[in-house]
Amino acid sequence: MVVSGRVIRFDGTRGYGFIAPEDGGEDVFLHVNDMLIPESYVRSGTALEFEVEDGDRGLKASSVRLATNPDGTPVTPPVAAAAATGAASGRTASGDDALCDALSRGQYLREVTEVLLESVPTLTGAQIVQVRNRFLQVAQGHGWIEG
Repeated sequence: MVVSGRVIRFDGTRGYGFIAPEDGGEDVFLHVNDMLIPESYVRSGTALEFEVEDGDRGLKASSVRLATNPDGTPVTPPVAAAAATGAASGRTASGDDALCDALSRGQYLREVTEVLLESVPTLTGAQIVQVRNRFLQVAQGHGWIEG
């Protein structure tokens, strides 16, 4: 049976998260290996359709795909889902507070630089640039920054 729901949270680093079924009930475990869509499409609030199985530790989603409107378009646009709903401003389309802000490239780099300087003040400028660039690649790959 196909169930619809929305992602509550998803940790791309660990490859798992949870979905709240539309009809209520227990949250369903979501693992990256059970998705029929790219991981980059999955964010808090993304509408999904999936099968529910009994897993070792509770309910588990399988055959996970984007939920679609009657015209075949995704209910939640892929990749830019957070930006499209206004998460960059801290608000969703419905006016609710977003779970996190999407930062601009410049804001992200400033934040990373500050953390690096506070955490390891002995880093050289070249080391900071090297680490920042790698973090930037990861952030862009996960859609954590705008653009």
